[in-house]
Amino acid sequence: MSVVFDGSPLKAMQSSLSLTAQTQTALSAQELSQEIKSFISGIDAVQGRKLSVREHARCAVRLLRSVPACRGAVLEHLRGVYDEHVSMFLHNLETEGNASSGVSTNLEDIIQEVHGVLSEFIRLNPRAWAPLVSTWAVDLLGQLSSKDAGRRVAPHSSSLNELLQLWMSCAATRSLMEAYSQCLAAMLAWCPDACVDALLDTSVKHSPHFDWVVAHIGSAFPGTIISRVLACGLKDFCSHGAMDQGLLVEKGSRVPKIGSVVGILGHLAAHHSESIRKELLRMFQESLTPSTPLSPTSSSTSWESSPQLRRAVVPFLLQLAAMSPNLFGAVSAELVELLRPPVLLQLQALLQGLLREELDSMLGLAVHLISQSPSGGARVLRFLADTATPASVIISGPTPSPHEGIREGCDRLLQMLLLHLHKLVFNRSDGAEVSLLNSSSSQPQRAIPFLEELRSHVGQLCAETLRLERKRHLWLHQLLCLLSVYGGPSVATETLCQLLTQARNPEELALAWQLHTTLSSCMVGLIPAAVAHCVAQIHTHTLGPRQLRQLLLNLAAAIQSQDEEKRGASGAQSSMAVQVGSAVSGHLHDFCPLLLHGDSAVSHATVRLLSCSPLPRTSSPAHLLLLSRAAVTHFFLVLRRRGETGKVGRDGGQAAESVNCSVLLLSRFAAYSPLTLKAILQQLVEGALHRGNADLFGGQIADMSGAPISSPSVSPDLGASLLDINCRFGTTVNFSGSVWSVFHGGVIGKGLKVRTAAHLLDPSGVTQNIQTLLAVIVQCCSSSGLNASRSPSDPDDPLPINAEAAKVIAVTLVENVCPDVANGELSWPPEEHARTTVERDIHIRRCFEAHPVLFSLLQVVAAGRPALCYCSAVLRGLLATLLAHWEASREATSTDSPWHLQASCLLVYCMGEGQLLPPVLANVHEAFPLLTPFEVRLLLLAVWEYVRGNGPLPQKFAFSSEKGLFYRDFSRDGDVARYVAPIHSVLHKNIDRLGHLCWRFQL
Repeated sequence: MSVVFDGSPLKAMQSSLSLTAQTQTALSAQELSQEIKSFISGIDAVQGRKLSVREHARCAVRLLRSVPACRGAVLEHLRGVYDEHVSMFLHNLETEGNASSGVSTNLEDIIQEVHGVLSEFIRLNPRAWAPLVSTWAVDLLGQLSSKDAGRRVAPHSSSLNELLQLWMSCAATRSLMEAYSQCLAAMLAWCPDACVDALLDTSVKHSPHFDWVVAHIGSAFPGTIISRVLACGLKDFCSHGAMDQGLLVEKGSRVPKIGSVVGILGHLAAHHSESIRKELLRMFQESLTPSTPLSPTSSSTSWESSPQLRRAVVPFLLQLAAMSPNLFGAVSAELVELLRPPVLLQLQALLQGLLREELDSMLGLAVHLISQSPSGGARVLRFLADTATPASVIISGPTPSPHEGIREGCDRLLQMLLLHLHKLVFNRSDGAEVSLLNSSSSQPQRAIPFLEELRSHVGQLCAETLRLERKRHLWLHQLLCLLSVYGGPSVATETLCQLLTQARNPEELALAWQLHTTLSSCMVGLIPAAVAHCVAQIHTHTLGPRQLRQLLLNLAAAIQSQDEEKRGASGAQSSMAVQVGSAVSGHLHDFCPLLLHGDSAVSHATVRLLSCSPLPRTSSPAHLLLLSRAAVTHFFLVLRRRGETGKVGRDGGQAAESVNCSVLLLSRFAAYSPLTLKAILQQLVEGALHRGNADLFGGQIADMSGAPISSPSVSPDLGASLLDINCRFGTTVNFSGSVWSVFHGGVIGKGLKVRTAAHLLDPSGVTQNIQTLLAVIVQCCSSSGLNASRSPSDPDDPLPINAEAAKVIAVTLVENVCPDVANGELSWPPEEHARTTVERDIHIRRCFEAHPVLFSLLQVVAAGRPALCYCSAVLRGLLATLLAHWEASREATSTDSPWHLQASCLLVYCMGEGQLLPPVLANVHEAFPLLTPFEVRLLLLAVWEYVRGNGPLPQKFAFSSEKGLFYRDFSRDGDVARYVAPIHSVLHKNIDRLGHLCWRFQL
């Protein structure tokens, strides 16, 4: 055994033992010589026998007290004593015996005695004993932990709590731990690095079995251990040439202590993460500030005073973060907040001294850290994009723009990050094509934490991308593509949906098509899935009115871009427009309720979308009826909205466009199938006669009898009280002596109805609405593709109105004007028979008075021969009331009854147009304004007699294949001359006024 002699420490040790030596019996020189011989040989110098372990240990303790120069040899010998005690302790545990029965009688008191001696030495002279004992104690703890790690009773190295409980229950290891803690506490004031260096060296040798020691020491001295471990790790990192090497990612294999630093900080992070975070940020900030002269209290080994160590801080912290994601997560969020322009300038100045290879290595490591960051990725991305974005031409605010070098560095870092993410994303699998219609994942793929964190910020990334800020939107758009590929169908669908919802102009919408073009190579069915996702958001009311309107307008713009294909648009865009149209056509029943949305802007956007969207090849009747009803209801809403915008003087461009789109939508729906044609025509007629829409077409609200209803605000409230009436009634009539009491029962109703003029719209607006209604009805009835109507020979001629469509209008009109009319009432009775249907005829006349649009509808029906035959009952009732009026009229001329004159003219014109009358009778309405009421009655009576004698039956019409219309051959109806005699009589009587019309009534 070697004995270590050190002159100066020996004197200090001897002086520290003066008090101890006074309390014990001093050994003579002979006794001291015998003790040394016994310790070296292991044999009792007096009795000549071999010393037991216990006796040999006591001899060593006596030498340690008496001859401090022997401390090295004594401490080396005590290693075996501690090892023997630990072995016996674990053996007793394994044999399930008493853990202390066999040890306490032999070595535990020796352990306690040694601990007492060492503790006293450290207390009396820490500068001499603390470095020596701390190194010995921590090294012995490492040896014992590694040696006995495989014992059956020893827990796994990852179970720190169980390991700590096991070793702290052993007297030997507990004594060593307490000795080291005492040394560390004593050395904190003047030399903590030596103690921490010993801890790091041992941790490198014996990790992970030594981790329980690190955890215990770190919990006892968290602040000191954290700061000193980082400082020692930095020195070791720098001393191993970290600044002169290439790839920093591999530093863990060449810098031994940095792994131990990561392990120690990882153990402490569970309870002291805040302290670790503060210390790491402090090191970063201190490394950027200019170095200052050492203060009197600062240590000579402090890294802040070394320029070389200060330059190594940033690479050292990057390497720590790369080896421990927990450490990086603890500081990443706050580190981004620290990187303000002044700090960035300091960081740039610090890194300017690095070589090109070293800087590239640092950037690569930073990119690796960002891609593996589990949190704060959105904040890091925003910082990089803000800093790397080139300065705009107009700089708003006094904030200075980042230095050009800093901007270029962030630009380069961002480009490297995108390239690195691209490699990670496309190297995860073989790049097999993904179908969104069957998106079940085949095998789990490696996660990319940075992209995982960005999945919840898709909406914000899309909003930033659509700002179209120079390079910024290109970076973010590329990142969205990578995120969509990484996240699979769900993220890709969400991204495309967000772009469709937030884009506000064609330039922004083009980014969505660029994204689709990029993703279409690896994903199938992206657009149908995106449209389905948009529909789901509509159903769940996720989108606000503004977002919903923008989404609908963007979908409409995408579909309408098909027209650009004919003008030379790119194939990709036209193909995508076809896909959008096909996807939207499958969800028309989901979009149609939005036609009735409370926001007019949303309603307008919806009708634009539906009017340009292709119709599905097949659809259920329920969906078709739903679409038809919503489209017709929207038509009347936009008519009213157009009138309101014109009345208040606002811009009516949107309202007019909505009307045009609504007309187009209805005509396309009507041409889809016979079911939609019938439903739309019925609902258009019913809607035009509905009391809520009557004022749009110059009508009045009528009751069941057809009489107009006065407004409640116009009818006066008499405020009658039965009590007041009976009080007055009782005072005017005397019933004295009678046993009867008479009470007034009040007045039924409020007297005669007050006929008030209803509030009508502007006549020009009414005319415009009627023309729009007739236009949409004519377009629906003239759909040649559906109804097999032939196109006219002359392209300038209007399309013929289909007879079946006109019949639908006729039947609907009869059902609404006179519901009690049987469908078979086509023949006309004698004129005297009209007296039996007076009430019904009056109701029909009042309906025509309340709804002027009925005459326009009759004209459409008349054009679709022979549909007017099915209106026979309505025509008969109206003609009967007109005959009764002209018979009872005592006016001098027919023009004194303007409505009846107009009704008579329109009625005869419609009957002539529908070929219920021959031309000679169909022209009589031209003479009505020039005749007296009696003469008008004579002519109308001739009309009645002709129709009665030649019933308006559809069988009398024959189809002309040349013109595609039905015509009636009046030559088969017999002699018309007997019906023309009253006409000629009236002409002869008024030849001075009707001479110019005589040629119109020639047979």
